[in-house]
Amino acid sequence: MIGSTSGRISNVELSEMVNLSPSPCLLRVRKLQAEGYIEGYSAQINIAKLGQTLTVFTEITLKNHRQLDFARFLTAIEKVDQVIECHLVSGGYDYLVKFVTAGIEEYQTIMERLLHSEIGIDKYFSFVVLKCKRCSRVTV
Repeated sequence: MIGSTSGRISNVELSEMVNLSPSPCLLRVRKLQAEGYIEGYSAQINIAKLGQTLTVFTEITLKNHRQLDFARFLTAIEKVDQVIECHLVSGGYDYLVKFVTAGIEEYQTIMERLLHSEIGIDKYFSFVVLKCKRCSRVTV
């Protein structure tokens, strides 16, 4: 996919890749941006360069499943900087949340704070990542 590896590609380079002259290529890119197909550009951060970190995948089940319950949970989880991803999933639990923290103590403090904040968490299961083949970068 063009653009999936480098958000910093110049318009001239992109136009050469898609066999267009630069002006029409730029117009198409701007149209894609205006129509919401391109939502933005990002950088990939190499987590290993930040020092020691802990990645935890957490399965979270809510007590109730009303729209209000989901909204309350998401409002709270969006305020947690250490949450990298949050997915509503089908199956035996409601959310799969990816945390990247400084260590197990920070992760446990976050989970305790979430539990005490009465946002409707019934139970959670934590899975600490021991090793990962393709996860040294986080897109921001």
